[in-house]
Amino acid sequence: MPHVISDTMEATEQVDGRFYTSKRAFRQVGREHGLTEVGNEKVKPKTRATDDPQVKRARKTSIKTALEKYKAGHRAGQI
Repeated sequence: MPHVISDTMEATEQVDGRFYTSKRAFRQVGREHGLTEVGNEKVKPKTRATDDPQVKRARKTSIKTALEKYKAGHRAGQI
């Protein structure tokens, strides 16, 4: 048996001050006002800056340089 989603809903106020009982009409008014219905937006996946190979290389180089300086006796804050 097919599953049918009803178009009716409890009377809900939209940004125009009117109450709607039809999901279709409610969403149409929202779209006309440039609103995004929560749950329907397409979320772009977040990418980490640390996934970038150049960032990884720069981090490794920075750590390597810091360790070499430390082993050579350089300490931050020393005069």
